[in-house]
Amino acid sequence: MRVLVVEDEQKTSAFIRKALQAEDFAVDVLKNGDEVLSAVEKTPFDAVVLDIMLPGRDGISIVRQMRERGLHTPVLLLTARGAVNERVEGLNAGADDYLGKPFALAELIARIRALARRSGEPRAVVLRVGDLTLDTVSREVRRGDRAIDLSSREFRLLEFLMRSPGRPRGRMAIVESVWDYDFDPGTNLVDVYIMRLREKIDTKSELKLLHTIRGVGYLIKAP
Repeated sequence: MRVLVVEDEQKTSAFIRKALQAEDFAVDVLKNGDEVLSAVEKTPFDAVVLDIMLPGRDGISIVRQMRERGLHTPVLLLTARGAVNERVEGLNAGADDYLGKPFALAELIARIRALARRSGEPRAVVLRVGDLTLDTVSREVRRGDRAIDLSSREFRLLEFLMRSPGRPRGRMAIVESVWDYDFDPGTNLVDVYIMRLREKIDTKSELKLLHTIRGVGYLIKAP
């Protein structure tokens, strides 16, 4: 399952992300409400966990505009425990469920799974860069006709790069998204995993997809 978490409080979003990833969910995190509609239009998420109070557009107006645009991704609103009016307004705007803060992670996960069951099977997202494909549901990676076996961390790193083809991604962005660190570990961890990916993806192919941008980071792109 791929879940979008929209929460501007960093500790809360990191807490939710780690809990969902421990359940083998793929998780994207946004902090600003103005970015949500574009993200939902581009990526078929199985569910959105959406805080009401956000910088930029607020959660209720986001839900309302999603439904007006025909975006039917299930939405779980995070609300203040006593904010009955907000919960009612959110449900009337098109939200599917709500959870009051503070909440138990087990309940959050159970509610997300319930939303996904109501909306049907998780939807496959197949990412493509040149002849390289990555299926986010079956977790199959192929370069042309050749299957590529990746570890869980290698898969997450490749998926992170393939979601922004042609865009250089810095070390800090990588360690935050792939390792869930909010600090630079000061090691060659990223370099080692990039080297492993390059060996598995590019070594047997004439056309190289994974590139190093000196002083900037790494990117994946088709020639």
